[in-house]
Amino acid sequence: MQPKPPRRRASRGRPIYGLVKPRRAYVRLGLTLTLAVVAIFMGRDHWRVRSPQNEPFPASISGAARPIDGDSLFVGGNEVRLHGIDAPEGRQTCSRNEQIWNCGEEAKRELARAIGGEIVACDVRERDQYGRLLARCTAGGRDINAAMVRAGMAVAFGGYDDEEADARSSRRGVWSGEFEAPQQWRARHNFQDAR
Repeated sequence: MQPKPPRRRASRGRPIYGLVKPRRAYVRLGLTLTLAVVAIFMGRDHWRVRSPQNEPFPASISGAARPIDGDSLFVGGNEVRLHGIDAPEGRQTCSRNEQIWNCGEEAKRELARAIGGEIVACDVRERDQYGRLLARCTAGGRDINAAMVRAGMAVAFGGYDDEEADARSSRRGVWSGEFEAPQQWRARHNFQDAR
């Protein structure tokens, strides 16, 4: 006795060899493409790269402050860059009487002295390309930006020229010896924060 051939099931509208009818294939392809286009247009703002410089910022902030370096600090949880000044970087060294000293660390300590444990209030000007708030800040009514330049621990960068002239003539801070401008030092050491 010969075995019976296997029974074929009904194909429910499909040819026995399993291919989808061409019209249905085009409908599925059209629906897939339509959904893809809709998804792209709905999500395009989500995928767009946002510049931190264009993010909204408060007109002023205040709070307890903690120095990051000689010209940056945290104020009430916000990273603030002191507007109009440029201080030596943390690892930057300077020379005085042929002695090397860490002027970057000293600038950070000077900023802590300028804050003096007071609540810091900042008038925000804008955001920089890294998203930090650029601001003029005061502590106990004293202009911190001006104090840093006057102490010779920051150079004027678009402001505070009188304070810099006073520090230079009195040979305070970095002006007491030789130093490389912070902007040049950053460029030479491939720091991205070249302002």
